[in-house]
Amino acid sequence: MSHFTKQVEENYLKALFKLKSREIKKVNNIALATYMELNPATVLEMMRKLADKNLVQVLPDKSIQLTETGERKAILIIRKHRLWEVFLVDKLKYKWNEVHDLAEQLEHIESDDLVNRLEEFLKFPAFDPHGDPIPDKNGKIKLNATIPLNLGKKGKTYTVKSFAETEDAFLDYLTNINIQPGTKITVLDLYEYDGSSSVQINNNKLHISEKVAQNILVQLKK
Repeated sequence: MSHFTKQVEENYLKALFKLKSREIKKVNNIALATYMELNPATVLEMMRKLADKNLVQVLPDKSIQLTETGERKAILIIRKHRLWEVFLVDKLKYKWNEVHDLAEQLEHIESDDLVNRLEEFLKFPAFDPHGDPIPDKNGKIKLNATIPLNLGKKGKTYTVKSFAETEDAFLDYLTNINIQPGTKITVLDLYEYDGSSSVQINNNKLHISEKVAQNILVQLKK
């Protein structure tokens, strides 16, 4: 298998795991193609190849699931990605909104020994710079009990824990409006018409779209 083909396959496995983590009940070819911004026919062909390798299972209702082997591979790819993000921010002093694309390249390094040494060098971090938990070398991951901000309740204050989207452009936007892990957000109003929200951060009031709110994962402030 070429290195490029391996990267492509790993990106599909990671995408399926992330969609599962969002608790989307039915991930089918169309949903996966939309998420990855690819042609459905291209996705369908790849699903056939991954199914032949026992990495995914296509169910009778056309929904797609990772097999146990596929899920483990996806988790270990995510482990590498998040460890590299910690390294880039903590050791090379990149900003948190500059590391996603770099980590996308580094996550495909195959050496488990290198990744385990990296984790030890970083003193076994529990979370990446975006607040996401880092799986251990056995693939175990402690998931945060969070909800997307758009499901919050009016008048309640929440603490930002992590983000469903970590593309650099989205993180640039969050940086500009002073949102990061640990930020306290009070929901002032929710607008049914377009799903947008009015929120308060410190003494600043902001209007954010439904798309933004869906990608901010929070816990109710205790």
